[in-house]
Amino acid sequence: MTGDCSVLEQDSGMTLGIVMELLTPKIADITADGVSLSGDLTSEDLGLTDAEISIRGTLAVALDLRAVERTICVTGVVEGTSVRQCVRCLKDFEDPIAFSVRGAYERETKAAASMPKQDVPRKKKAAPEVETKPEEPDDDLYYYAGDHLDLAPMLREQMILASPMHPLCDEECRGLCAKCGKNLNEGSCHCAAEQTGSPFQVLRGMKEKLREPAGQ
Repeated sequence: MTGDCSVLEQDSGMTLGIVMELLTPKIADITADGVSLSGDLTSEDLGLTDAEISIRGTLAVALDLRAVERTICVTGVVEGTSVRQCVRCLKDFEDPIAFSVRGAYERETKAAASMPKQDVPRKKKAAPEVETKPEEPDDDLYYYAGDHLDLAPMLREQMILASPMHPLCDEECRGLCAKCGKNLNEGSCHCAAEQTGSPFQVLRGMKEKLREPAGQ
């Protein structure tokens, strides 16, 4: 039977004096009372590459883990600073990272172990309960084997999913001039005054040439 992580109180604030590795907590130490873990992690700790997310410094991670029947529920927050490239002006800028983590772990069964392995964690959406309220988000379901959890793949995946698809240095970013490539945030260029680049002007010019008599 799968435990329901949604029934846990998020603000219990219970912290047990158990020394654990932040990314590889021991299963036996995670009880129904809950365990809170926190620490600073680097990109290397999570297996992140600069092509995925470039991190400035370290990430502050705080997690709560609780055992609900056969399920281990994980909630928490991740905060830090990333370096992204603006899709309009192509300039690098610092972007704050702050998002919530929600996940549920169950022991890997033979059926789950036979699934093809991927770079991202083996994951599926937890089947919604019939009586689950529609406003309550489903927790992502992950699997574990052995005596410890491995939280790094889950955190890495959720960081990637939380990243903007089209990062902007500013909502009012003017981007680059399509003709000369100048960053228009630094000032206007002279291309705007040139009308020859307008597609309507080019089309009008082609029509005028077609109307000209041959030999002229």
